[in-house]
Amino acid sequence: MKGTEKKETGIKEIWRLLKKYRKEQRGNYILFGLSAGIFAVIFMLYGISVKVVWYPFLICIILWIFADIGRFYGYQKAHGARMDLANHIEVTLEHLTSPSTLIEEDYQRLLRIMAADHEKRSMEWEEKQKNLKEYFTLWSHQMKTPITSLELLLQQEEPEKSQLKESLFEIENYVDMTLQYIRFDSLNRDLRIESYPLYPIVKQAVKYYSKIFISRGISLNMEEFQESAFTDEKWLLFVIKQILSNALKYTRQGSISIYMENECVLVIKDTGIGILKEDIPRLFERGFTGYNGRMQKKATGLGLYLSKQVLTKLNHGIEIDSAPGEGTAVKISFPPAIF
Repeated sequence: MKGTEKKETGIKEIWRLLKKYRKEQRGNYILFGLSAGIFAVIFMLYGISVKVVWYPFLICIILWIFADIGRFYGYQKAHGARMDLANHIEVTLEHLTSPSTLIEEDYQRLLRIMAADHEKRSMEWEEKQKNLKEYFTLWSHQMKTPITSLELLLQQEEPEKSQLKESLFEIENYVDMTLQYIRFDSLNRDLRIESYPLYPIVKQAVKYYSKIFISRGISLNMEEFQESAFTDEKWLLFVIKQILSNALKYTRQGSISIYMENECVLVIKDTGIGILKEDIPRLFERGFTGYNGRMQKKATGLGLYLSKQVLTKLNHGIEIDSAPGEGTAVKISFPPAIF
């Protein structure tokens, strides 16, 4: 029974291919019929007996039928070879059959272009997934610090509310940075470039950290300034918050100053522990924490990396001046022409 079913299936498949082949060759059949008709009309007009050309015409038909059968055999064989390739998961473009026509060659060229693009996109996706996994690994380790701090505080009979709030605020800050990290891939679509006054944006960032300023006794030196710039308010606010977060993180006592320099450079300067000279060139690298981050175990190495990426998209510049024990000055520069 199985052999009979297989034979019937094979016959049906051949019949299906034959119908497709005939449909594809319809133009050739019509052309052959028209050619035969033209010859018949011309012979009739010249009074040539049909018997004179009947035998050559019959021979041509027979040859054409055999040629058509040969083409169909090749058509069927090529289809079978492609189906065999499709049924094997290890198929690569190197195993494709050699093109016999220009159209097949064009399609194979298109396939190679599409395969190269697919491979590129796959590699980019794998890299993004790898970066995301590394980020959340760092993030989970970093989250343990404020969570552990909360657990220890809650074990006390009368935990200080200010310390509880600071730990909760630190968790909130890490969650906020994670959300921005996830949105970073859609940054180009998310940007809304307009002329914004810079002082209100900076004031929002300062207000966000006001409780930390108060709880740690760090003073703020900032006078109102009038400069504006073409930027994206939300993403510039994110960058300023990251810079302020670092300034507060590494400033045990003293002050943080915020002011405009040369009318197109926003400066955020702290009196903190400073940064080693050899660490400064690598501060914007992804995952680099530097000596301070390793010693105090407070850094993920992503805040400044994201800030640099955002500012580059916004066509803004950033540089850092620092020395151990002398504090740090972060400068965000805006193109003078846009003020």
